[in-house]
Amino acid sequence: QVQLVESGGGTVQAGGSLRLSCAASERTFSSYNMGWFRQAPGKEREFVAAISSNGGSTLYKNSVKGRFTISRDNAENTVYLQMNRLKPEDTAVYYCAADVDPIRDYAHRWSTEYDYWGQGTQVTVSS
Repeated sequence: QVQLVESGGGTVQAGGSLRLSCAASERTFSSYNMGWFRQAPGKEREFVAAISSNGGSTLYKNSVKGRFTISRDNAENTVYLQMNRLKPEDTAVYYCAADVDPIRDYAHRWSTEYDYWGQGTQVTVSS
């Protein structure tokens, strides 16, 4: 059982920055593809960014390209989401997720293929 714990959320003004972290409990973290998703009030959960197990492949939602950066530190079992130039529409609960499939080794946006999820961290961007 993989446990994921997000941190780094908070309230910022539009144009500000936040860095989210997601720490994994397993030392096999380096074999997992990781993703970030978000869910705003009254909306469905949506894909934000993903990174392959070795960090060589990344993928972003179009609206966050150029503003958000996903990265990982396999030695620390942690994946990050650096969020710059935040907008009010980025307000949501952000979740990290782990895809532990040993064959699939690329960044992807398919939420049904992620096996483990964190509890979420709130990001609020005020205008």
